[in-house]
Amino acid sequence: MPKRAHIFLPEDLLKEIDALVGPRGRSAFLVQTARKEVRRHRLLQFLESKDPAWKDEDHPELVHGAGNWVSKLRAESEVSRGRETGRGNDRRNARQKTMRAKN
Repeated sequence: MPKRAHIFLPEDLLKEIDALVGPRGRSAFLVQTARKEVRRHRLLQFLESKDPAWKDEDHPELVHGAGNWVSKLRAESEVSRGRETGRGNDRRNARQKTMRAKN
């Protein structure tokens, strides 16, 4: 729920804001601007912190390496599309043979 806040803005800044969004758009503009600035400050704090961004325990799917995880995802994708792993290569090879036979 929004709360009213009493703030002081320099008159020249207020005129610039009004020129951009009009007097009826001030609050929305200031809220949007403040949210962006808060996000920016949090990002800077994160980037300056010594805490690691990546923790192995948060990603158990990668315990056997990223390559194995990607291979598993690809195999699951092939199965979900009704193909068995490797059949795409058979189709591709058959097309290539057909193209060579035509030439």
